[in-house]
Amino acid sequence: MLTWCTSELLAKLSRILVVIGVARFLDVGEIGLAASALAVSDIIKSLTQNGIFQRIIAAPEHALESHCLTARRLFGWWSLALFALQTGVAFGCYVLGADPLLAAFIGILGLEYLIMVPGLVSAALAMRDGKINTMAVVAGTQIISSNLLTVLVCLIHPTGLALILPRLLTAPVWTLAVRRIRPWHPNQAAKPAPMAPFLKYGLPVLGISLTEALRLHADRLVVGIFLGVEQLGVYFMAFNAGLSLSNAFSIAFAKVFFPYFCAHEDRNLAFRHTTALSVVAVTPVVVLQAFLAPYYVPFLLGDDWSQISPIVSTLCLVAIPTVIWTASANWLRVNHLPQRELVVTICLAIGTILSTILLAPYGLQVMAVGYLGVVAAIMFAASIPVVWTTGKGTVAHV
Repeated sequence: MLTWCTSELLAKLSRILVVIGVARFLDVGEIGLAASALAVSDIIKSLTQNGIFQRIIAAPEHALESHCLTARRLFGWWSLALFALQTGVAFGCYVLGADPLLAAFIGILGLEYLIMVPGLVSAALAMRDGKINTMAVVAGTQIISSNLLTVLVCLIHPTGLALILPRLLTAPVWTLAVRRIRPWHPNQAAKPAPMAPFLKYGLPVLGISLTEALRLHADRLVVGIFLGVEQLGVYFMAFNAGLSLSNAFSIAFAKVFFPYFCAHEDRNLAFRHTTALSVVAVTPVVVLQAFLAPYYVPFLLGDDWSQISPIVSTLCLVAIPTVIWTASANWLRVNHLPQRELVVTICLAIGTILSTILLAPYGLQVMAVGYLGVVAAIMFAASIPVVWTTGKGTVAHV
């Protein structure tokens, strides 16, 4: 877990270079346009989190090959469907009169699904085999490469494309690496596992992922609609700087908690230990980042961006409830209770979107405070039953 968190933190440190490059070389309107495309793409990309990955990790040894065959088929079909969906959204934006660059950006990002699908089964098997540290290095390498390439494109061709193109160009790095880490070739003699269990488990997970993506990205679309592309550019920079650490920890822990809990007989004990360790590790870093924001934001981004410092300080604090809820949500998944997580995620999505709509007229700082308040209240409230249950040593009555 420590290796994955370190990888995510290094990736986010490289992201600082992106924020600096974007702030100093790109027009705020171009940032807003790219942010719109990224928001649409990230919402659609959330549909890749469909539970198939977890089915491979949790499959019994005697049925592993049959699970992999079914997963391979589902991964292929689903990736093609998502590519078609994103291409359709891009075409729809163009037909409805949106900026042609926005449509092009959305379409370009859709190609990522086709590039990464050959490595999905290998990635799941690597996580199942306990190669978490190696996978952390691969994920970190891809993200850092993408961030460095973004800075390079900003220097050579400072347009919104600098935020889009690196995602596509670095996707093969991940695919080739995971296939090398854990080679897998389908055994045609094996019989594929039934799809029904994949669908039964995957539908709630899919709903969770989609609503989680709406919580994280739909607010950008709301800001763009109500305040315009330029204000969206400012909003994107402020929230990206403030939530980057929170998202880094949540992504790292989400990838590690599930296989870690699966590997332990006493999942309640594993939950208590990992949650306590995570909170102790995260809290000092988050508080320090929030305290120093008024100093490093204008230093890194320039004096023109100093007004977003209070927003960044506020949003840094989101990392603390996020880490606790991430552990709780993965404990629910391991104990076959993803429906409970889905309910909480829907509440988070609705709460944050409504907060953004209602507080948008009062400015970005008020929106940031509202976002923190809504997220913290819902995540803490949802985590209390899990913490209580794991302390009693039972799964019932969560």
